[in-house]
Amino acid sequence: MSKFVYNQESHPFFDRLQQKVYAYFDDNKIEMTGGPKIWLKALIYIALAILNYWLMLWVVPIGWWSVLLCITMGGMLAAIGFNVMHDGAHGAFSKHEWVNNIMGFSLNFMGGDVNLWKIKHNLIHHSFTNVEGLDDDIDVEPYLRTNPHQEYKKMHRFQHLYVTFFYALTYLNWIFFADFEKYFTRKVGDVTFKKLSTKAHISFWFGKVGFIFLALVLPMIVVGVWKTLVGFIIATFACGILLALVFQVAHVVKETSFLSADEKRTDMEWAVTQLHGTANFSTKNPIMLFLTGGLNHQIEHHLFPRISHIHYPQISKIVKETCAEFGVQYHEYKSFLSAVASHYGHLRRMGVA
Repeated sequence: MSKFVYNQESHPFFDRLQQKVYAYFDDNKIEMTGGPKIWLKALIYIALAILNYWLMLWVVPIGWWSVLLCITMGGMLAAIGFNVMHDGAHGAFSKHEWVNNIMGFSLNFMGGDVNLWKIKHNLIHHSFTNVEGLDDDIDVEPYLRTNPHQEYKKMHRFQHLYVTFFYALTYLNWIFFADFEKYFTRKVGDVTFKKLSTKAHISFWFGKVGFIFLALVLPMIVVGVWKTLVGFIIATFACGILLALVFQVAHVVKETSFLSADEKRTDMEWAVTQLHGTANFSTKNPIMLFLTGGLNHQIEHHLFPRISHIHYPQISKIVKETCAEFGVQYHEYKSFLSAVASHYGHLRRMGVA
């Protein structure tokens, strides 16, 4: 792991914030995990995904109804990732580790790999949010220039125009290229990770083969090759755009800032850098919370990843209060569309030399 370090000698902001947040759970005698609410959400999304899959294969609608089902299938995959896998992989779904492991493993049924994801997301992205040279989520070079620390290329002048198509490829790239690159090189970006266990190797291949069978082989047998390929592209494009936008508008927008690994260290405490590099959106909308698994409360998630997203609306009040107390900026957009507009505007600005 990199030697990039934060101010570890003094972290008054996070000390105070943790004290207040943990007191909230103690005083109200509630668990920090999801409880019945998150179980209900998981059942709803998994049931809808299974229903959607069944309709696509055996009801075999025609015309635009088929296209709509493929789009909603992509949406269901993203929703399960946001609401079920994400909390599970962070250990926030349940107080029982085996339950979290099962929920996190849902990613393997969707073509990804939860063990590689934990390294990339939990270990690296959460530790070095918006640190150029370490945070693999903002490293989309040479196709995109997401921050001023990256080299400018002439093609970036048009990145705000072609980025949507690039995002549509996100899911396909993830499951068919990026995971395999990480698996065989044992690297996430420039960070090398330790050897995977035998269990992790089995999990990786079981997930990849199982996904290919469910997403391609079985549908080809039932509805035919060309219908399957077209439907698969539509579904994965829809999922890719949703995944990319929800995560990108949380970090790559006009108001957020970026550090560089070349600087080796920062005088700021870790928690403050999370506020500088993260933004919320549409936090007053309960539907958005339900759809995104609390990722619209990205600030609260980055500060307390092991607390279930079910609690983010409540603890966000404490975070805002503490930010005001310490003079720390709290970035928030009123709507998802305003956050998306800021993201595209930022990409346009980064496309100018």
